[in-house]
Amino acid sequence: MPSPTIAAEEGVTAFWKGINAAWLRESSYTSLRLGLYEPCKILIGCTTPENTTFIKKFAAGSLAGALGSLAGNPFDVLKTQMMATEGKEAPSIIKTAKKLMNNQGISGFYRGIDSNVMRAMVLNGTKMACYDQIKGMVVESTGLPKSHIAAQAMAAGGAGFFMTCTVAPFDMVRTRLMNQPPDAKIYKNALDCFTKIITQEGPGTLWRGFVPIWSRFAPTTTLQLIIFEQIRGALGMKAL
Repeated sequence: MPSPTIAAEEGVTAFWKGINAAWLRESSYTSLRLGLYEPCKILIGCTTPENTTFIKKFAAGSLAGALGSLAGNPFDVLKTQMMATEGKEAPSIIKTAKKLMNNQGISGFYRGIDSNVMRAMVLNGTKMACYDQIKGMVVESTGLPKSHIAAQAMAAGGAGFFMTCTVAPFDMVRTRLMNQPPDAKIYKNALDCFTKIITQEGPGTLWRGFVPIWSRFAPTTTLQLIIFEQIRGALGMKAL
């Protein structure tokens, strides 16, 4: 539904449907995928600059993203269902959770888990690896320290663009799987959904909504990573 139609039929507040579920999702999913990145780098063997490669950074980010996604998936499902309801007011998160539990059981909270984990791995792998890599290039070319906000902002902005390129297809698949009625047999799983979208609607469909996704990723990624780095600095930790 186009934005003007949503505002006209459901009111401006409709753009914030599911905001409380989104908060819970971010507090679990985002906290883990950011906080676990450095421990995952160490686990994978990134102990010195010499043995730290882009592939290892991507693997560390992917692992942290997968763990975060497992924790945040129930809130993601609730958020998606609350956003899909029509009318000026969405049901409360408690009512939505009760309805989901009654209709689908505990498995309902993990609908689309396969596509969600894949999305989280690609998103966080791209985000953290590109941020880490771009910041190193910025520091090398400008002489700015890693802790400088300007270096962090430039790296985060670049990471936001590459994230949109890699994540948009997974967003499309995840949304279709989560909004699919439980008794529907349209898509069997994430792979089936990918295949049907490409064959029936064309590959370009996977990047539908690219601009809105990028418009969300660019500012949130920049703010997230700058705040994350500044908090690390305030706690006496080194910049990534």
